[in-house]
Amino acid sequence: MTIKVLVVDDSALIRSLLGKMIESDPELTLVGMASDAFKAKELVNLHRPDVITLDIEMPKVDGLTFLDRLMKARPTAVVMISSLTEEGADATFNALALGAVDFIPKPKLDSPQGFNEYQYLILDKIKSAANAKLFKTQKMVPTLRSTSQRQLSPSVLNKHLLAIGSSTGGTEAILYLLKELPALMPPIVIAQHMPPGFTRTFAARLDKLTALHAKQAEDGERLMPGTVYVAPGDQHLEIVKMGSNFKVRLTDGEKVSGHRPSVDVLFNSLAMSAKKNTTAVILTGMGKDGADGIELLHDLGCTTFAQGEQSCVVFGMPREAIKREAIDYVVELEDMADKLLSHFAKI
Repeated sequence: MTIKVLVVDDSALIRSLLGKMIESDPELTLVGMASDAFKAKELVNLHRPDVITLDIEMPKVDGLTFLDRLMKARPTAVVMISSLTEEGADATFNALALGAVDFIPKPKLDSPQGFNEYQYLILDKIKSAANAKLFKTQKMVPTLRSTSQRQLSPSVLNKHLLAIGSSTGGTEAILYLLKELPALMPPIVIAQHMPPGFTRTFAARLDKLTALHAKQAEDGERLMPGTVYVAPGDQHLEIVKMGSNFKVRLTDGEKVSGHRPSVDVLFNSLAMSAKKNTTAVILTGMGKDGADGIELLHDLGCTTFAQGEQSCVVFGMPREAIKREAIDYVVELEDMADKLLSHFAKI
């Protein structure tokens, strides 16, 4: 059985481009293309696609409104096609909160190499979305718990680091987790697979919706308690130790495990700099990025956590780390904050 795909975009050029990409893959079947939400609704009812690629900016009914109605009436895996603007990025995270599985920026047509990379990426995301777990949006809204009132010791706040790696489904999982953590935590460093142009908006969203201060990481800055540092899109985030301080180092080296930022790069740097003072968490995501790094941290004696399968949009990254016996605790997302705070309370 092939994966049935519906393309929804008001641009005839983008529809044609995505349609040809989908038709080139024997694992996919293009069941239709729609220029607006009304035509899309007809085609959804007619073909019942497995995956929909959906433009955010459309006439009459915008992509977010269509997505909201779709997820209530006929939940379907959706990959958003997003514009590379601040408004586009903000709308993209709203789409993920409404239940979209993943997103990809609109293609740039300025080079054959860029076109080929885009084709590989969009086809990979469609196939991953077809196997993703869909959640009702209300399930992803955490309730405030007494855990958020816990206070950690000054030694934990100043000497330890919390590292998080994630991919598909990770933006909402990270938000869910951080919402349940208190304002004073050890520095939190995050490698989330995300293209450039979106990570600053993602960090601003975390800053607004959680008790923590969140920002896009900047090269050379010192890590501070109560602060979340998000790896910039298209740069690796490494943590280095300088004297008694931990500092950010950003690099634009080759992709690792197929990604930049890479979770493996972040975790490997922590194995060199923070060593046993690292607590590492691997959340939902496609592929195996982070497995090598978390295995190295685990072998050093660091405490490691992985998100359980039931709450993962895609279980790939946690599964790979668990297979390597590199995880101390497998925890569903709704219990992760409580388990982390209990762990830090015992240090």
